[in-house]
Parts: sequence; C-alpha cells; structure tokens
Amino acid sequence: MEPEFPLEFIVLGTPVSFQRKRTKAKQEWKELVASAAREVLPEMPFATERPLAVTLYYFPDAPMEGDVDNIVKLTLDGMSRLIYVDDAQIERVVVQKFEPGRVVAFGNPSEVLTRCMVGEKPALYVRISDDPHEEVRA
Repeated sequence: MEPEFPLEFIVLGTPVSFQRKRTKAKQEWKELVASAAREVLPEMPFATERPLAVTLYYFPDAPMEGDVDNIVKLTLDGMSRLIYVDDAQIERVVVQKFEPGRVVAFGNPSEVLTRCMVGEKPALYVRISDDPHEEVRA
C-alpha cells in the first residue's frame, strides 16, 4: 500500500548538514527522519513513484547556526526508499526556519504543524505532497 498524501510528521532534534564531517551524525539524522516517517506510514508500505513536493519547517530552540538550506539533503535521504523510490522524484522543496521570538501567523495550520509549533524544540515539521504544483495553483 502506498502512503496516503499529504503525509505529515515531526522529527525531534536538530537537523544535520550534509557538509558535516562526522559520518555517524549524518547517518543518525537520516535514521531519525526514517523512524519519524515510519510512525505515520501504513503497515507494509510501498514507496511511491509519483512526483512529490516536500515542505520542511524548522523550529530551533535558539537562533539557528548554519544555513537553512543545509537541512534539506539528509532529510530527503532519510525518506528515500521509504516514502519514495528516489529523491529525483522531488520536484519542489520549501524550507524555512522559525526561530524563537519571531511571531508568525499561519492561516490554517494542520494539527501536526500546530503540534510542532507548540511542542518540544528543536523540531522539524515535514509535509510531503503528491501534488508538486499545489501552491502554484493556489
């Protein structure tokens, strides 16, 4: 059974940059992402081959060190072969950080996004859609 989209989940922890020297830390982050994804996937899932869009919202517990774009690669790798066959299927990525003290009003946040905003930090909200153009048409 393929995952039902959109798919949302939260990864607790600080994303690790692909540029980081420690291979173990990079592998641990990918495993953390995969573990969080498994919690919302159906039993015995089949990875989809459809084109996808990914939204990543990072909520750090302090001002973020490093660049926001550095959290993308290993996060996508952590979902590869679990949610999708290959990260080449990802047609759009939206990534944004929401540091403490900066007030942002979301128009209609999902239950999962709301839990991420008010819950434990640091946390990464992940949303995967099988409609890569949904925001373009909105």
